[in-house]
Amino acid sequence: MDLHDFGLASDLEMMQRQALERRRLLRWVLAGAATLPLISCGGSSASDTASTGTTATGTTGTGTTATTPTTTACAVIPEETGGPYPADGTNTNGGSIINVLNQTGVVRSDIRSSFNGATGVAAGVPLTIKLQLVNANASCASLAGYAIYLWHCDRDGLYSLYSSGVTAQNYLRGVQETDSSGSLSFTTIFPGCYAGRMPHVHFEVYPSLARAAAASNRIKTSQFTFPLATLNEVYTASGYTSSVRNLAQISYATDNVFSDGTSLQMAGVTGNATDGYVVTLTIGVNG
Repeated sequence: MDLHDFGLASDLEMMQRQALERRRLLRWVLAGAATLPLISCGGSSASDTASTGTTATGTTGTGTTATTPTTTACAVIPEETGGPYPADGTNTNGGSIINVLNQTGVVRSDIRSSFNGATGVAAGVPLTIKLQLVNANASCASLAGYAIYLWHCDRDGLYSLYSSGVTAQNYLRGVQETDSSGSLSFTTIFPGCYAGRMPHVHFEVYPSLARAAAASNRIKTSQFTFPLATLNEVYTASGYTSSVRNLAQISYATDNVFSDGTSLQMAGVTGNATDGYVVTLTIGVNG
């Protein structure tokens, strides 16, 4: 069985269990926006995407995209499936438990290379991911000293440790601790688009770096995505040919994770396919 086919089935099963909770969240956000004062998630170097509405897109030079999410009320980012490739100790591949969280070297900002003895490096358009973690229970106060584990596929749509050809690699996975402003940054490559899913990045939130060694301690699992204009631009770059074809066959409306809305999970973007991109997202959790 193709690994991505298995991943889509797993995602669908998880989404069925989460649908009711997320519909209630969306109704609350819509009702609250009409009747309550707005609470800004401002004061961050990252865009306030923990509480976005529509996204404005413009250009800042040839081939350069810039998206600026608009701010509404502070809200908790939806819970999502971690999918079948988390490598956090919650599943197996080839009969062995896959867990990078307790491996030496996983705490790092540059996740393009493999670590702990593996030597592969993921190629692709440069991408910097800037995240800010805020407390939705306290007017979007910054959450310092928390940790985020982040992972995504490579430009061919393959997940290290799981997909055929890259099972000996563990690149595009890493853990970081939030600073005093609740912020952190990862250096990586732009993920490709594989069949059946819009391009996305997975992450788990932990209450501290020490507790990020065990998946049972995670307090949030979610995903974020990118504006379609950016995706179309990125995939003109060398090495993303299959992504062009796969992206043409999927949309946010038909994606099994983002079909109920992307307002809290759409990253703001600056940059271009030649020089690379910077994406920003503010993540609201119940701290």
